[in-house]
Amino acid sequence: MADKSNKKEFQKVSSSPTRPPKESASTSFDVARLFEGPAAVDNSADTAASGLDDKLRQAYFWIVNNAIISPFYDIEYNEVPPTTFQIGDQKTNFTLPTAQSYSSFVLLPLLTLAVRRRCLFVGGPGRGKTASAILMGVLAGYSLTEIRRSIQHGQPEMTVTDLLGNPIPSDLMKAGSMEEVRISWRRWLGMRVKIIDEYNRIPTRTQSALLTVLADNYAEVLDQIYECPEAAWYLTANDDAGGGTYQVIEALQDRIDVVVHALHFNTRFIRDLLMRIEAGISPEKMVPESIIFTEQELDQINREIVQIPISDDLMRRIEFFASHFEFFESAAEQLEYKTKDNVKLSGLDLGHLMGEATGTDQVKDLGSQTRNGLSVRAIMTCLIFAKAITYFRGEKEVSFEDFRQMLPFVLHDKLAQYSDSPFFEQGHNSVYRVDRVGWIRALFDLSSSEFDRIGLGAEDIVGELSAEFEKGLDGLSEKETRKRLANIESAIGKMVESRKVYGHLFDDLLKLKYLHQRYTNYLIWLQWSQGK
Repeated sequence: MADKSNKKEFQKVSSSPTRPPKESASTSFDVARLFEGPAAVDNSADTAASGLDDKLRQAYFWIVNNAIISPFYDIEYNEVPPTTFQIGDQKTNFTLPTAQSYSSFVLLPLLTLAVRRRCLFVGGPGRGKTASAILMGVLAGYSLTEIRRSIQHGQPEMTVTDLLGNPIPSDLMKAGSMEEVRISWRRWLGMRVKIIDEYNRIPTRTQSALLTVLADNYAEVLDQIYECPEAAWYLTANDDAGGGTYQVIEALQDRIDVVVHALHFNTRFIRDLLMRIEAGISPEKMVPESIIFTEQELDQINREIVQIPISDDLMRRIEFFASHFEFFESAAEQLEYKTKDNVKLSGLDLGHLMGEATGTDQVKDLGSQTRNGLSVRAIMTCLIFAKAITYFRGEKEVSFEDFRQMLPFVLHDKLAQYSDSPFFEQGHNSVYRVDRVGWIRALFDLSSSEFDRIGLGAEDIVGELSAEFEKGLDGLSEKETRKRLANIESAIGKMVESRKVYGHLFDDLLKLKYLHQRYTNYLIWLQWSQGK
C-alpha cells in the first residue's frame, strides 16, 4: 500500500522566493531626490516583474529535490571564496560553492524550455534522459499520455512518412494532382515540446526530413506543407560521438543548441529508489500544478529573457574569445580567406597544415586547439543561454560567470578539438582531450586572462573608430572624412608592427578595412555630389 505521507512530501514545492533578491545599495530616503526631476525608467527591472523567474526556480528545485536524482552541482557560483580540497593523484580541485549552484542535467533542459531551443542528452541507457525530457513536456502543460504518445523513437526502419505523416489513401485514388492529396500529419508536429529518442538510429534520408522540421519549423510530404509552432526540442543519444546505427548528418548535429551529459547514478541514493518503489511513486505522474506553465507564461518568459542586457565590457570579452578560432594564416594569400573553413573546403588536412605553422606560439594561441571557428548560430546560442541563466537566477544583467557557465554546454559539439595541439601536452592539460566541458571553460578563462594581460579593456581603438562611424555619415565634410581614413590607416600600421597575427587581430584588421571602405565610398560620392 502506497505511503500517502511520502506522496504528499513528494509534491512539496519550494517556498517563494527561492532565491531572495539582493538588497538595494541604498534603501534610505534622500531629500535631494526630490530635485532630480522625473524618475528614470529602469527597464531591467521589468524582466522580473512577472515573477515567472521564481516559478522557473520552483520547477527546478522540485525536479532536483523530488523527481530526478541528480546530486551534481556542476554549474557553480560563489559569492565569497569557496572552500576547496585537492583530491587524488592529479590534485583535482573539489570545490564547495558558496552561492546557489545547479545541476546541468536539470537546469539546461529547463532553460531550453524557456528559450525554445534544442537540447541533446547524451549518456548510457537508463540514466534518465527520456524521463527528463518527459518532465519538460509535463511542465509545458501536456498530459503524460500526450507526451508519451508523441515521442518519436529512432529506429533503422523509420521512414519519412513514419516521422511526418501519410497521404490519405482515398485521396491518392481520386486526386487529379498532388495538390489535391491531403496528408494525415503526425500529431507531434503541432506540439510545443518535441522529443526524439535515440535520434542517431534514424536513417539518413529521414534525418533530412527531421532537419527541416527542427531547423525551419515546417514538414513536407508530397509537396504538402505543415507549419509547426515554435518548440523546445529534446533529443537523446547513447553515443556522445554522434554515432549509432546511422551517422548523424552534419547539418542536423549543427542545429543542436546545447549538449547535456547524463551523469552516473550516485549509489548513496539507492534508498531513495527503494522509497519510490515502496510508495508507488512515479515522478512524471506527480508534477504539482503550481509549477506547470501555460503557453502564455512560456511566451512571456521568452520575451523577458531576450530583454536581459549584456554590458559593453562583457561583450568585448565575448568578442575577443570568439575571435581566436577561425583564423588560419596558411589558408590563403588574401587576408579574408585565411580561415579554417577555407582549408576544409579545399579538402586538405588541417592537422598537417597546423604542423607546418610557424611564427605564432602554438601553446599561447587558443586557435591552435580547434579545427574550426564559431558559426553565427553558435555565437547567438551562447548569448541567448547566457541571458536565460541570468533570468533564471533573478539577476538584471548577464555576468561574466553566467556566460562562462553556459559556454561549455553550447559549444560542446560546436568546437572541433585539435587534440594534437601542443597545448594538450602541457602539465595536466591532457585531461581536456576527454573533458570537453572543462576544456571549453578553460578556453574562456585563458582568453579572459589574455584580454586583461594585453589591456584590451582599457583601450579599444577599433571600438572607438566603430563608435565614431556609427554616429552616421550625414553632413560629414571631405576634410573630416579624410582625417578618419588617415586614423584608420594609422591604427592598422600600429597593429601590424609585431608581424605576428592572432585571431583577434585578424578580425580587427578586417573591421578596419570595412570602415575604410565605407568612408572611401562616401568620399567618392561626396566629391561627385560637389562636382569635383
